[in-house]
Amino acid sequence: MMTGKVQDKEAPLWSHFLELRMRLMICAAAVAIFSFGAYFFRVQLMNFLIHPLFVAMQQTTATNRLIYTGVAEGFIISFKVSLLAGFILSLPVIGYQLYRFVIPALFPHERRALMGFVIGAPVLFLIGCFFAYFVVLPLSYVFFLDYQTVDTLLPIQLEAKVSEYISLTLHLLTAFGLAFEMPLVLLLLGKAGIITSKTLISYRRVMIVVIFIVAAVLTPPDVVSQVALAIPLLLLYELSIFLLKRREKLCMI
Repeated sequence: MMTGKVQDKEAPLWSHFLELRMRLMICAAAVAIFSFGAYFFRVQLMNFLIHPLFVAMQQTTATNRLIYTGVAEGFIISFKVSLLAGFILSLPVIGYQLYRFVIPALFPHERRALMGFVIGAPVLFLIGCFFAYFVVLPLSYVFFLDYQTVDTLLPIQLEAKVSEYISLTLHLLTAFGLAFEMPLVLLLLGKAGIITSKTLISYRRVMIVVIFIVAAVLTPPDVVSQVALAIPLLLLYELSIFLLKRREKLCMI
């Protein structure tokens, strides 16, 4: 009898494991397929990533080219860009698979919260990436290129490696994308009853310091990109307070 009970308990666990494996395989297949497709558009993707530096170079005396010094470096950077593009394109598939795996164990109100997270997270991430691409990157690269000079004994000009440039650009895009998730995280914590709008208000001064520290860690060591990240985060923090207040008032009605 005991053996039968143990087998009954193990059966659901094993079925959950099999379902998780299946959904992870679907996610991996989606990333692989989209990455393979993105590889054929690698030139267009590289042009998209290089454009902010290209525009900044037109305003300076910088050499209008990117170099690579390793034999396989060109291929590796193309593969990395294609893989990132494939992952971003796969986010709807990954979110749906996560939702389908978790939903049977949730109550109706928890399902609505999870659906909001699945939809909102990619949207906020992309908003953060676009903000970085169209606002922060042009300002940052103009700032960096201003340190070129011909007034020294030998001219000091940029000879940028494509791998370093792409890595820096992807780092900034990812940092801003993740940072813009803050309102969604705070709203979920508020919905779970862990924090309230009063909590956020009482820690406002502390969060200002924390936000500037986070901005300094996530961005290169220049004031332009650090302030460009800190200011939107402060505004998003205030937006989170407003949304939590509104939700609390609706719950009281």
